[in-house]
Amino acid sequence: MQVTGMKKSDLLKLAAERTLTQYGALCHRPAARPEGGVEVLLITSRDTGRWVLPKGWPMAGRSGAECALCEAFEEAGVSGRPADQPLGYYSYRKTIGPDAGVTCVVTVYAVAVERLRRRFPERGQRQRRWFPQAEAAALVAEPDLADIIRGFVPPAPPASPAPAKAGVDRQARRA
Repeated sequence: MQVTGMKKSDLLKLAAERTLTQYGALCHRPAARPEGGVEVLLITSRDTGRWVLPKGWPMAGRSGAECALCEAFEEAGVSGRPADQPLGYYSYRKTIGPDAGVTCVVTVYAVAVERLRRRFPERGQRQRRWFPQAEAAALVAEPDLADIIRGFVPPAPPASPAPAKAGVDRQARRA
């Protein structure tokens, strides 16, 4: 279901019918501390200013991982590599009016951050900040999201290819 750019009235109609899907990005990098670990990028929500992951609606023609990466760029200026498989799921109540809300289930994908851009669409609407993993888990409001952050183990970096043996190289050149 595509809900990008929906009006509140349309969202209210859908809210009465079902739970909505969103895709989120757990943006991470290796910690700069000597003891290692991982840091997680959190952003503030536009309405309440609480710390959240970048997240958004499904987009036609894009996978969940691609949607998560797109939201990470739009909301936090992230360029990076999303994981193919989700880390987990959490739900929250999205307020869409003074007396209305909808339940959203967010599928979370890890995104290895390669670069933070200075200019991005929602710059000026949000803050972004790196936190140690345990602190990031403590700052988010949703218990299931806190569990996802706390339990996250970044994938091992890809192994470097083994150097070719000199004899093999010489034989390959002769051929």
